[in-house]
Amino acid sequence: MALHVPKAPGFAQMLKEGAKHFSGLEEAVYRNIQACKELAQTTRTAYGPNGMNKMVINHLEKLFVTNDAATILRELEVQHPAAKMIVMASHMQEQEVGDGTNFVLVFAGALLELAEELLRIGLSVSEAMSIFPDSGNFNVDNIRVCKILGSGIYSSSVLHGMVFKKETEGDVTSVKDAKIAVYSCPFDGMITETKGTVLIKTAEELMNFSKGEENLMDAQVKAIADAGANVIVTGGKVADMALHYANKYNIMLVRLNSKWDLRRLCKTVGATALPRLTPPVLEEMGHCDSVYLSEVGDTQVVVFKHEKEDGAISTLVLRGSTDNLMDDIERAVDDGVNTFKVLTRDKRLVPGGGATEIELAKQITSYGETCPGLEQYAIKKFAEAFEAIPRALAENSGVKANEIISKLYAVHQEGNKNVGLDIEAEVPAVKDMLEAGILDTYLGKYWAIKLATNAAVTVLRVDQIIMAKPAGGPKPPSGKKDWDDDQND
Repeated sequence: MALHVPKAPGFAQMLKEGAKHFSGLEEAVYRNIQACKELAQTTRTAYGPNGMNKMVINHLEKLFVTNDAATILRELEVQHPAAKMIVMASHMQEQEVGDGTNFVLVFAGALLELAEELLRIGLSVSEAMSIFPDSGNFNVDNIRVCKILGSGIYSSSVLHGMVFKKETEGDVTSVKDAKIAVYSCPFDGMITETKGTVLIKTAEELMNFSKGEENLMDAQVKAIADAGANVIVTGGKVADMALHYANKYNIMLVRLNSKWDLRRLCKTVGATALPRLTPPVLEEMGHCDSVYLSEVGDTQVVVFKHEKEDGAISTLVLRGSTDNLMDDIERAVDDGVNTFKVLTRDKRLVPGGGATEIELAKQITSYGETCPGLEQYAIKKFAEAFEAIPRALAENSGVKANEIISKLYAVHQEGNKNVGLDIEAEVPAVKDMLEAGILDTYLGKYWAIKLATNAAVTVLRVDQIIMAKPAGGPKPPSGKKDWDDDQND
C-alpha cells in the first residue's frame, strides 16, 4: 500500500496537484517584466520605415512576411499571461486607432525595463508606478482592396465602385448606364415550400408540364427586364434555363457567393436585395454608370464603376509579384485608411521622427526635478522610457542611438520642439519634422501612450501568478464563430 505524501504547508496545499504558483518580486514581478521585455524586443526591430521584416509561420503553416506588429502578434499566439496583457493593449490600439501598435509594445517594454531598475535599487512597486496615470463618421469598410497577382506595385489603381474577381454568367459582358436588380436568392424557378407529387400519364402531359415551367421562367425574367433592369446580381446558383432567358432579354448576370459582398454592392449602387425573383420597383433598383467584364493580368474581374467621385465605396486594385508582398501592401493601406479615420475624429497632428517623445521626456524630467520624495525617481524613469522610440528608429536606420538622442536633447533645450531624427541621412543627423512634413496623429500618440502605460501598470501590480492544472482532453477549436472569411475583409 502506497503511503500518502502530504503537501508542503502554505498556499500550495490548497491547490490541485499539477497547479503552479509563483509569488514575490523574484518569482512573479521580474519574471513578468522579463516576458514583456522579450516581446517588446521582438517587434522593436520592426519599428519605423527602416524596420526589418519578420517571417512568421502560424499554426496553420501559413507564411507571413511583414513588419506590421498587429499581424505578428495575431499570428504568434502569445501564451504568457503577463505578455498577453501587452498584446491586449496593442489590440486595443488597433481597434481604437488602427495604427501605432508597435509604439505600444516598444513603449510598454521600455516602461517595464526602467521600472525593474527602480525595483532593483530598493523602491517598492507602489513607488515605482506613482507617476503612471490611471468628429467624423468615416467608415473604413468603404475602402475595399482587390488583390490581383502580377505586374508591380506601381500598376495598382483606385476605382470609384467595386471590383470582384468573378466572371459574368451569361453572354452580356458590358452595360452602360446600368439599372441593377439584386437578389439574395438563387436565380432559378420557384420551388414549393412542401413536397409535391405530380402524376403524368402521357407524353403530351410531360411536354405541357415542361413548357409551363419554361413559360413561368420566361415571364419572370421578362417582368424583370420590363421593370428596366439590365443587370441582375444574385447571391445563389444560376439555373441553365434562367441563364437562357437572361441572354434572350439581353440582361447581364453576375453571381456573388458572399453575402457580405452582396451587402456592400447594395450600398455602392443604392439597391435593395430582394429575397424572391419578383420584378423590382424603381426604388429597389441600384444604378451604376457602367458594369463590365475586364481582364487584369490573367484574372477576370467584374467592375461596377461610378464616373463621379461621390460614390459610397471605392476599391484599390493592388498588383504585386507575390501574395506576401500584396498582403503587406494591404496592411499598409489599412493603416493609412485608419489614419484618415482618426483625422476625421481629431484633426490635430504632432511632429514625428521622435520629436514629440524627446520633448515629452524633456518636460517630464523637468517636472520630476521639482517633485520631492521618492516619486521623482519614477517620474524621471517614465520620461526616460520615451527615449525608446527615437532609439529604436536610430538603431533600425543603422546610426548610433546615443549620439542621436544627445543631439535631439541639445536642439530641444534650445527651444526647437519640432526637431526629430533624419533617417535619410547617412550620418547621425536631425531636422525639423514640421518642415519635412513628417507628422503623427495626436489621437494615435495619445492612445498609444495611455494603453502602454496602463498595460505596464497592470503587469507591475501582479505579485502572484497562480496557474491551475490544465484541463485534460481535446482542446476546443479556437476559430471564428462565423466561418465566412469575407466578414473581416
